[in-house]
Amino acid sequence: MKRFAFATVSTLAVVAGSSVVAEPQAEVLHWWTSGGEAKSVAVLQEEFASNGGTWTDMPVAGGGGDAAMTALRARVLAGNAPTAVQLKGPAIQEWYEEGVLADISSVAEAEGWAEVLPASIAGHMMCEGTWCAAPVNVHRIDWIWANADILAANDIEMPSTWEEFNAAAEKLQAAGVIPLAHGGQSWQDATVFEAVALGLGGPEFYQKALVDLDPEALTSDTMIQVFDQMRTMRGYVDENFSGRDWNLATAMVMNGEAAFQIMGDWAKGEFLAAGKKPGEDFLCASTPGDGYLYNVDSFAMFEVEGDDNRAGQELLAKLIVAPNFQEVFNLNKGSIPARTDVALDAFDICAKISAEDMGSTSAGGSLLPSYAHGMALRGSQAGAITDVVTAHFNSDMSSADAVQQLADAVANSY
Repeated sequence: MKRFAFATVSTLAVVAGSSVVAEPQAEVLHWWTSGGEAKSVAVLQEEFASNGGTWTDMPVAGGGGDAAMTALRARVLAGNAPTAVQLKGPAIQEWYEEGVLADISSVAEAEGWAEVLPASIAGHMMCEGTWCAAPVNVHRIDWIWANADILAANDIEMPSTWEEFNAAAEKLQAAGVIPLAHGGQSWQDATVFEAVALGLGGPEFYQKALVDLDPEALTSDTMIQVFDQMRTMRGYVDENFSGRDWNLATAMVMNGEAAFQIMGDWAKGEFLAAGKKPGEDFLCASTPGDGYLYNVDSFAMFEVEGDDNRAGQELLAKLIVAPNFQEVFNLNKGSIPARTDVALDAFDICAKISAEDMGSTSAGGSLLPSYAHGMALRGSQAGAITDVVTAHFNSDMSSADAVQQLADAVANSY
């Protein structure tokens, strides 16, 4: 009866020269399952519902999103794609090339996205000139987080060079404190690796090695130094790190079990969700060196049948980039708005540092896409690098051997 009644009303409306908007429906696939992340995505669910939409949640655990992508591919192959999917970077274009993404340009143009998004961020959201994804935020990757009490008790300042980091770690280790909280998962290894590469080599080296995949940069003495530092840092990690989720490593810093964590600013969302205060309970600083590595969470819209699903996509896209959601979501998530016109008055000192640094590095040409988080490279190239990084981190492989394996793996990944 409901379908018949709705169809009748719709028909009458068309005859009368007006239109009836279908009830927005959205099945949303994402991997925001930790405390801070779950709280953040709940904001979007509530706003979607308050605008008349029905949200079907499809969370797939796993911080790197690999499990979610496996689930997505199965759904697409079965001809039953979700309405919206958390995607980012070149993965958006990869799915577009498979002919399964929807065009949301009508929403983007009506809402003026091109005027309020940085050009570099907007570029990730477009597919051959059309808008195919909506940006949620900007995460900075190259952060170091610290337990304020541990550093104070051991008379340690936040390190500004890798030499200072190593010295602090040695001091902490001698005092019986785990210097570095880390989870033994490949994407976490890659997160530390790219921060070290940027810090030791600088923005130009990072661009050549991990974005352009220049063979000379990949086999350089600088890259050997990067692997040397990774080997040193392996000695600062506790022996139970294997398989640990990133948020459990954050909890180690939060609970005073470890001093530092190198992780994107979603870690801050965990601190905040636990009632911890930046500058008092925990400290934040960019990892040693110049530059800014970014990761942009976004939702791509897949081709779906039904006016209700398409209405859901349009509503979702509109809400995601709207100023209210950009502020409320990012306050919970730990990131900063993708929009440049959102006031940061309600944001903490870490977010303000991030926004200021994003502006200065953008102007200076050192605002760079994270390879470890799917912004700089396609999956096969990124995976080839990460495989070598993880193999080195978990063995006694020499830095020289790692560099050669890195170059070979990249060459064979095309």
